Amino acid sequence: MRSTPADSPGARPSPAHFEVALAPATEGSTRARLGRLTLPHGGVETPQFMPVGTNATVKALDPDDIREVGATIILSNTYHLYLRPGHERIARLGGLHRFMAWDGPILTDSGGFQVVSLGELRKIDEDGVTFQSHIDGSYHRFTPEHSIAVQEALGSDIAVAFDQPVPPASTSPDAVADATARSNRWAGRSFAAHSRPDQALFGIIQGGLDPELRRESTRAITALPFDGLCIGGLAGDETAAQREETLDLVVDELAADPRPRYLMGLGSPLDLLEAVHRGVDMFDCVLPARVARNGQLWVPGGRLNIRNAQFADDPRPVQEGCRCVLCRQFSRAYLAHLFRAEELLAYRLATCHNLTFTLDFMAEIRSALRSGTFTQRLPELRAYASPSRLRALAVQSE
Repeated sequence: MRSTPADSPGARPSPAHFEVALAPATEGSTRARLGRLTLPHGGVETPQFMPVGTNATVKALDPDDIREVGATIILSNTYHLYLRPGHERIARLGGLHRFMAWDGPILTDSGGFQVVSLGELRKIDEDGVTFQSHIDGSYHRFTPEHSIAVQEALGSDIAVAFDQPVPPASTSPDAVADATARSNRWAGRSFAAHSRPDQALFGIIQGGLDPELRRESTRAITALPFDGLCIGGLAGDETAAQREETLDLVVDELAADPRPRYLMGLGSPLDLLEAVHRGVDMFDCVLPARVARNGQLWVPGGRLNIRNAQFADDPRPVQEGCRCVLCRQFSRAYLAHLFRAEELLAYRLATCHNLTFTLDFMAEIRSALRSGTFTQRLPELRAYASPSRLRALAVQSE
């Protein structure tokens, strides 16, 4: 059933059900919570990280790899799939799940981030966005209605409302206010356009770093009977302190709301931990896979740049005790050789490791919540994750 109250205006039966299995500590030491989101293609334990499959593939991995690293839900990009191979083609071929041979849940973003980040290649008006393809320069137009139609054709478990995100720290106050108000209006249009009964729909809270705009957007989006709530417009050019302050404000507003909370675009282990601590349930980011392809491997308490000369003769695994295919079978020296030789296997092995590290870290967070030791273990978990703050190395699209 839909997570919003049954008497909410416009409420309708939903294919998504979210249950908070363990509420935040009553003494206020943390807002972290344990939950389960049930979707048409399976269940998702929360807090959870979603690997990004931009073009209907998590780069360098096949579906068996995705399952082995521990992923239970992935994200695919509406903008990219609309341009190539086309949502109508994917629909004719049986939908996104069949097309990419992934039988678990999929969330599709709205395309809003990619479209509005095109700079000189796009023009925004009240109705939508006209933009040029980054592939061939051809002109296209996205409106809230079109974004929803594309996502319905793709057949993801979760679709996302179309919005206008802006970099929160470098955008003028007037531009943030304008984009936030437009996103709030587009949310209503997205909800009205959505009709696929086997697909959930999440709304997006915007507002930049302005407290009043965040409150206004939170109230506007929660007033609509979406199945879940995205927190957008962060994981950009703000500082960690600014982001955490904004999350505290939004979660204050959401305190009694039963729906899942999804912070878009966050991917370093420490950032994930701090957002979970503040009450967020779901995340996605290209970061773990992107830095892996650059030769950066995440390990407890640090990271390795496997391209460094010191690893050329190192017989040890990247991480002792890690369950990933790289650490089970190969040495640091072998991976260093693959990168120097520009062998494609390097990207697969490194990506498997970083995603395994990230998803195992999320599982450890859930375990600490389940056992009631999360607050006590926060210093230990922070030390485990802290040197991996690599967000500056990634932009939010591939």
